[in-house]
Amino acid sequence: MADLVHREAAACGLDPLLVAAVVRRESGFEPRAVSERGARGLMQVMPETGAWVAGRLGLRGYHPDRLFEPAYNLRLGCAYLAYLLERFGGDAVAALAAYNGGEGTVDDWIARGRWHPRRGAEAIPYPETRRFVTGVLRDYRVYVWLYRRLPALWHAVRQAGAAAGRGLGAAG
Repeated sequence: MADLVHREAAACGLDPLLVAAVVRRESGFEPRAVSERGARGLMQVMPETGAWVAGRLGLRGYHPDRLFEPAYNLRLGCAYLAYLLERFGGDAVAALAAYNGGEGTVDDWIARGRWHPRRGAEAIPYPETRRFVTGVLRDYRVYVWLYRRLPALWHAVRQAGAAAGRGLGAAG
């Protein structure tokens, strides 16, 4: 799984540890996860969003059931997150808020003065979105600490995963 996360994150210019934090928060790394609202797969991509991103990427053969395929879900989810980061000027808090709550919602908060990214994740008006963003950022910090500050541990995990045939390798 880590190889897929790394590959798709790198293809979109994203930090794989940020993508892993989104996946952990969205689905707990469960490829067949489905939300109450119908979001699917590892990155909990909504079928309509998936169709839009697939079209934007020029991918043929989109079907919502493909969102349960880990590589496909990561490709679309990473592309969408990269789009949001670009749209919100590289602001991860705004991009993550839009990933969870919708672009239009974040635009509305900003336009009506209800929230601005400079106010931080703790000031996000929707409790669910606030929990999502703060949780992703917390998980990201933990991953950074584990995998970048403890390179020997990360190397051992990669080696153990490779030996077990689990493909746990990723950049570290």
